[in-house]
Amino acid sequence: MTDELLTLRTVATYQFGPGAGAALVPPGVSVTHTSSGRPRQLHSEAGRLATYGTDGRFTLGVTGGRRLQTALGRPRYRVVVGDESRPYVADGRNAFAKFVCEVDPAIRPGDEVLVEHEGGDLVAVGRARLSGSGMGSFGTGVAVAVREGVGDESSADRA
Repeated sequence: MTDELLTLRTVATYQFGPGAGAALVPPGVSVTHTSSGRPRQLHSEAGRLATYGTDGRFTLGVTGGRRLQTALGRPRYRVVVGDESRPYVADGRNAFAKFVCEVDPAIRPGDEVLVEHEGGDLVAVGRARLSGSGMGSFGTGVAVAVREGVGDESSADRA
């Protein structure tokens, strides 16, 4: 493994905790670079894992979110929503605090998070706008600014 990949693994582990580095920077990961040579996108055969930002932090893609969901124990970095908001969040709309069923209390505003359905399926990935305790206690406001939803995969089952 190259020094660059080891550094990216270290950043992922620092940002998300133990197990995240191996999940987001697996063997065989493809890294695209900016014109200045800085790492930018991490891709696997399944899709975009994450983007490495200029702030030195990762922003998740759905593929990376699924890998983190498997690697991190529940409730780490998770915001759980119910049936009522699932189709909207899966379509890429924001998750509102009043629809949050469970949340990792350690989430801070600005953290990258996984939005899950209460059944355990990944619904979206995005950036927390409220703290974990705020999401659980506020009745209004955006809890997670969703970056990418998985699409409403369950709509075919309901039709």
